[in-house]
Amino acid sequence: MDISSLAASPSQGLVNLVVEIPAGSRNKYEYNSAAGLMKLDRVLHSSVRYPFDYGFVPNTLAEDGAPLDAMVIMEEPTFAGCLITARPIGYLDMIDSGAHDGKLLCVPEADGRQSSLRSIRQIAPNQLEDVAEFFRTYKNLAGRPVQIIGWEDAGAVPALLERCIQAARSDQGER
Repeated sequence: MDISSLAASPSQGLVNLVVEIPAGSRNKYEYNSAAGLMKLDRVLHSSVRYPFDYGFVPNTLAEDGAPLDAMVIMEEPTFAGCLITARPIGYLDMIDSGAHDGKLLCVPEADGRQSSLRSIRQIAPNQLEDVAEFFRTYKNLAGRPVQIIGWEDAGAVPALLERCIQAARSDQGER
């Protein structure tokens, strides 16, 4: 699975998202670019499970040194390695180990039932808090306290995405 030529954003307002972890899973998979495969990184504590399909936007580089993280709201979980064209509706801004670690929240472009979702303001506040609490708990149980800054709406996504795309290009140019 070579994702090196996959655009981070196939068109304005959309991202390509590679699923690493299906919703409901305790298994934390990570894409191993050298092998071109998903690798089991670890099994999370029994009290936490991923609230949505979770992965990354290829060919981006976030402040934490990894690709930009992304979650996608799905009716049914997909699978590790699934490519989803998705529309970001906001992101969770947090600080993990001293670096900003934004997590895009997206809806799949292929699901017409979610075509009207354009903003995190359309998501129930308690559901957004459940997502923030998942990351707070998961990181704390792993011995990595995080600071949850809060949710940013869809209008803040393009600047974050562009920074991460440019950082990946700069990183590729340095190699």
